[in-house]
Amino acid sequence: MEYRDEVYFEAQPEREVPFPEEEYAQRLTRIRKAMAAAGIDCLFLSSPESMYYVSGYRCMWYHTESPIEWSATNGIAVHVDHDHYIHFETEREAVLTRTFTVDKDTRYFPKSSYRDGTTYIAEELKAAGWLKGNIGIEKYAMRPNRAVSDRFEAAFEAAGAKVIDGSLILREVRWVKSPAEIAMMKESARIATVGLKRALEVLRPGVMELEVQGEITLAMAKEGGEQQAQIMPVISGKKSAATHAYTTRRKMQAGDIVCIDVCGVHNRYHINGARTFSLGEPEKDVLDITNRSAAVMDVVKDCLRPNLPVRELNEKVKAHYDKEDLWSSRGWIGGYEMGIGFPSDWVGNFVYDPLAEKNADAVFEPNTVVNHEIQIFLPRHVGQFFMIESFIFEADKVSLCTSEVPYTLNIV
Repeated sequence: MEYRDEVYFEAQPEREVPFPEEEYAQRLTRIRKAMAAAGIDCLFLSSPESMYYVSGYRCMWYHTESPIEWSATNGIAVHVDHDHYIHFETEREAVLTRTFTVDKDTRYFPKSSYRDGTTYIAEELKAAGWLKGNIGIEKYAMRPNRAVSDRFEAAFEAAGAKVIDGSLILREVRWVKSPAEIAMMKESARIATVGLKRALEVLRPGVMELEVQGEITLAMAKEGGEQQAQIMPVISGKKSAATHAYTTRRKMQAGDIVCIDVCGVHNRYHINGARTFSLGEPEKDVLDITNRSAAVMDVVKDCLRPNLPVRELNEKVKAHYDKEDLWSSRGWIGGYEMGIGFPSDWVGNFVYDPLAEKNADAVFEPNTVVNHEIQIFLPRHVGQFFMIESFIFEADKVSLCTSEVPYTLNIV
């Protein structure tokens, strides 16, 4: 038992924190400013993305579908009036926490609580005076689940706090990236490009979808790419019309349309890129539609600039597809924020498309990053043209992240 505690509370592997402490201090200041504007006195963060953003915490297991007795109750509390946060954690992750975070105040659940820290967290926050007024919890986070979230809400209210939804605080703060985050995302873009280029090298008839997925994953891993927050789709033949289909043991055939959607990932920052491939020469009408679909990127490139109005991009994209008589053949056309991603999602909070008024009056500010997605269904149900590019907006330029790989149909 003593050796166990010695490991938990004294072992210190080499630390792996992606940013200097000054970066995290600046983030905390931005969060507290947003909390003040929203009338939130204390914010309890439970989502992997939020915990990582505040502290650097990253873990391979978040207890999202674990036994009921193993509740997902660890999290980070931020108070509007204090320039530090409190990280509440099970002692089983003590070594991990010292390795990956900039924590200054980590409090471990007592052994008597087993894995459920709900009561302990409420007691500690009440004793610190942090449960006076409004406490925000992330109601739109994947963790904790409904039952555990209800327990937190009851414990916080019993301690005197009013519980409100604080989901938007971190989602909105993360929209504008720091220069250090932009540098991370440029590295992710390089890794994504490696993955798409590897696809061109290994695609051929007779190869399993899973084999191609593995080769792309290996190529990106050799460049320092991490596991993606979603399972990378390599989908072939008529199944390619199902954008979110699973990659399987299906062996690809001559004439197949193949859609591949990758993310380069560096320190959990994702850059998205997708392309469509043809195993052999496609039918003329298929090639014609894919060429006209991809030509929208010329329209996009002509208007890209810092502070580009979202509405302008939406209108020009829709006008292109109206002119080409392809609008009624679309799946989804639009985009969303790229940034921190943990399984099972890399889709950020900011989303736009030509039919949505949400965010239509916003602009793509400097230090924001989005993808742009094109889905056009092809004749005779042979699949779809699926293309994604990501844009990094900076003060003086906009970078296209995977432009080394053609946007048109890639014929193998």
